[in-house]
Amino acid sequence: MKTTVPGSTMSPSERLNGSSTVNKASSSAHAVVDSIAEAADEAARKAKPAIDKAAAIAHHAVDNAAGAVAPTADWLAEQGENVSAKQKKLVADTRSYVSANPLKAVGIAVVAGFLLSRIIRR
Repeated sequence: MKTTVPGSTMSPSERLNGSSTVNKASSSAHAVVDSIAEAADEAARKAKPAIDKAAAIAHHAVDNAAGAVAPTADWLAEQGENVSAKQKKLVADTRSYVSANPLKAVGIAVVAGFLLSRIIRR
């Protein structure tokens, strides 16, 4: 018994976003549900309607869980990209400032180190 779920195939744009991991996990969960349903179906042919109903309920639960997690996964992927971009910009800005003002940068580093050592000693 193979149950098909609408929307289970990923488009190229979905593969690039943060929900691809959720889609993979959802697909794996669907495969497990199908496998269990098929094994149970062979063992108890008379219970087929109940098994089909249980499989449909399980598929629905997996879809609900994937739908609830997907926005969070997308948001986390977006935030990770934002942090990475900000980090690269900060490093580039610092590098250009130190190149333009090497003595001033060393002086700032010495003063910051002195202040940190005084704070840590207390």
